[in-house]
Amino acid sequence: YMLCPQPGQPLTISCKVSYSVSSYETGWIRQPAGKALEWIGYIGTGGGTAYKDSLKSKFSITRDTSSNTLFLKGQNLQTEDTAVYYCARDSQ
Repeated sequence: YMLCPQPGQPLTISCKVSYSVSSYETGWIRQPAGKALEWIGYIGTGGGTAYKDSLKSKFSITRDTSSNTLFLKGQNLQTEDTAVYYCARDSQ
């Protein structure tokens, strides 16, 4: 998902998956143009979350187990947060 935020505005990205979000950890990563992939955080099988320290005040990850959908909510986003955003399941 290519995200081009309006500075200071909140935004939510959803990711509907074909597996049970209660059975696999799912992470969010992003890649700004011409730069390396950057890990944002993940949500575990029990619903616990972990974030990259520098991004934990900017992003939150939630899920809806009934629809197997993940959400990445961003706040106070800036132009430097423009990137392609991916959700990715743990292989285990």
